[in-house]
Amino acid sequence: MRKNTIDIITLGCSKNLVDSEKLMRQLEANGYRVTHDSPKPQGEIAIINTCGFIGDAKEESINMILEFCEAKEEGRLNKLYVMGCLSERYLQELKVEIPQVDKFYGKFNWNELLDDLNKSFKPEYANERTLTTPKHYAYLKISEGCDRKCSYCAIPIITGKHVSRPMEEIIEEVRILVSQGVKEFQFIAQELTYYGVDLYKTQKLPELIENVAQIPGVEWIRLHYAYPAHFPEDLFRVMREYDNVCKYMDIALQHISDNMLQKMRRHVTKAETYELIEKFRKEVPGIHLRTTLMVGHPGETEKDFEELKEFVRTAQFDRMGAFTYSEEEGTYSAQMYEDNIPQEIKQKRLDELMAIQQNISAELSKKKIGEKFKVIIDRKEGNYYIGRTQFDSPEVDPEVLIPTDEKRLFIGKFYQVLITDADEFDLYGTVL
Repeated sequence: MRKNTIDIITLGCSKNLVDSEKLMRQLEANGYRVTHDSPKPQGEIAIINTCGFIGDAKEESINMILEFCEAKEEGRLNKLYVMGCLSERYLQELKVEIPQVDKFYGKFNWNELLDDLNKSFKPEYANERTLTTPKHYAYLKISEGCDRKCSYCAIPIITGKHVSRPMEEIIEEVRILVSQGVKEFQFIAQELTYYGVDLYKTQKLPELIENVAQIPGVEWIRLHYAYPAHFPEDLFRVMREYDNVCKYMDIALQHISDNMLQKMRRHVTKAETYELIEKFRKEVPGIHLRTTLMVGHPGETEKDFEELKEFVRTAQFDRMGAFTYSEEEGTYSAQMYEDNIPQEIKQKRLDELMAIQQNISAELSKKKIGEKFKVIIDRKEGNYYIGRTQFDSPEVDPEVLIPTDEKRLFIGKFYQVLITDADEFDLYGTVL
């Protein structure tokens, strides 16, 4: 057990990761040595940043807490603290069920942890983070919470209403990160397109992106988690006019049948969805669209599912993820619908959908053979340098593999790469 050392474990999404990075900076400023997701935690204090989004994520968080409780009982750990979405949602229940934890914090009051360690929050580092990602890219959280009321989603229950960060604060954070060597920014929020409505009474995402794109040193900006209804169309202009705004959009569409969109409370129709996709591709030539879809929501018929499959075949998404419906207590669907689609049917639909997408992804990748792309190098692994194009987000999208025996490449640098081969998941290339 290392004195004055804290191990932080982050579960869940990149928004949680940003919170952990901010906490790490504060702890380091207070004199602690901090590790993140260490394979062998050895600190005298552990902090687990939990996820509470769906059943599997909650289970993973609980198991991680219990694992560290065991370490504490065996004398390998002095103090155990838990924060994040799971404890925000189930604070009182967790206190009773897992008393071995020294203290639970929610998602927004983790600063109290510093007080409990007899340390202080240092406001001069409020916009600073200790990056856990490779030094050349960072996640940039522009808001918290969500005002959407999708039937299946527990996020608004956990995080509350949408709260935008002031634009000048975000720009200041970008400038700090650029000075530290960050070149690529993944803009994240529960719902990007709502940015600014609470602070400025209008959608301000296009203006924010345009301002950040003009900061020297910002090489790539990539946008995650947009909502299709009332999409701020001035963003198309910004994406066209600025080369450093990646031609990439992560927009969760969830379904296509009007029946399901209505039941899911998505406030968009099938026709509007098709129109938006067409508009994206017309207004931003070459754009790569990533989406997420859901199967097995209460009320999904075979006809609805057939519509969804046809949608995937027609839309030809460059990137697509999907998941099965999971009933979450407190949500509209848990209160109003019966979760009556058997799990095996949900899984069968998911497998069918992903098989269709797998073929589409393979075909789209093959079309890139012979093309040249600007590629950033993330890491070296075995006999390959691993990089990405502007159309690929870290950890979720395909990568570009370049043999190490060609020439020496540097992590975090950009190179022009000719694509020589492709498979379902990755591209292979050679540096020009």
